Amino acid sequence: MALAKETVYIKGDQNVEVTKREITLGDILSIECANVEMIPKIKTLKLLKIQDDKKHRYVVSILKIIECIHRQYPNVDVENVGKEDIIITCENNKTPSKYLHWIKVIVVTIITFIGAAFSIMAFNNDVETTKLFGQIYTLVMGKQNKGFTVLELMYCVGLIVGILIFFNHFGGKRFSVDPTPMEVEMRLYENDIQTTLIENYSRKEKELDVGEATSASTYRA
Repeated sequence: MALAKETVYIKGDQNVEVTKREITLGDILSIECANVEMIPKIKTLKLLKIQDDKKHRYVVSILKIIECIHRQYPNVDVENVGKEDIIITCENNKTPSKYLHWIKVIVVTIITFIGAAFSIMAFNNDVETTKLFGQIYTLVMGKQNKGFTVLELMYCVGLIVGILIFFNHFGGKRFSVDPTPMEVEMRLYENDIQTTLIENYSRKEKELDVGEATSASTYRA
């Protein structure tokens, strides 16, 4: 009676960040097998070796990973339950300066504040909000307004409340468990970038050949 083959299940995310210079399958994949002794052995299979400390991106097909596993374990069945192509982003190990980080945060905050204020003022000027409030005040009160009124005050308060509700958080506090619109847009942006990278690498035939781990300079992004 023939023995049943071992089945190895692998799962990889679309984009994986690593800081190691020598990358193994365990660094980018989740692996499961009924034979628990095989899991650490497969995880230690070398994928590639980075020659420098710079940031690079590589695209590897899951078929290449399956081929790499079969070279060491030709009698196992490999089932992929993750992505068909994996983007490996190699980050450097240098910790960015704390002061530089805060400078970037302050600069981005100032730019965002000025841009948002300009957009709101341009919109109000375009639709003539001040004239509209004056007409509403005259219609309700029977006389012309003499400067700042409760309409402008409530408009400012309502604008702030509306923005907070729309973006679904204030500082580190969320108003609901749903993702914020900014998180949704960032996720869509990341998906578009990942799709573009994979298509470009496939078109240029630069997908990483996993068995050759000694040099990855040909496949740099």
